[in-house]
Amino acid sequence: MVHFFSRKGNPYDNACIELFHSVSKREEVNHNKYYDFNDAGRAVFEYIESWYDRRRIHSAINYKTPQEVYETALLIA
Repeated sequence: MVHFFSRKGNPYDNACIELFHSVSKREEVNHNKYYDFNDAGRAVFEYIESWYDRRRIHSAINYKTPQEVYETALLIA
C-alpha cells in the first residue's frame, strides 16, 4: 500500500478519501473493538462491501460505475 499525501497548501487533492476515512471511522471503527489486525481487516472489508454503492456512476471515470471499470481492467490484463 502506498500513502498519498496532498501537496502543501492544497487541501483539496485528497478530499474524497479524507471524507471516506472520516465517515468509516465515525460509523465503523470507533464503535468496535478489534482483537487483532485480521479482525479489523475483515470488519472494515464488510463495512465497505455492505455500504459502498458500486452502481453509482462517477464523472471522474467517464460516467461508469467502479464495478465496470474494475471488470474492464480485468479483461484487458
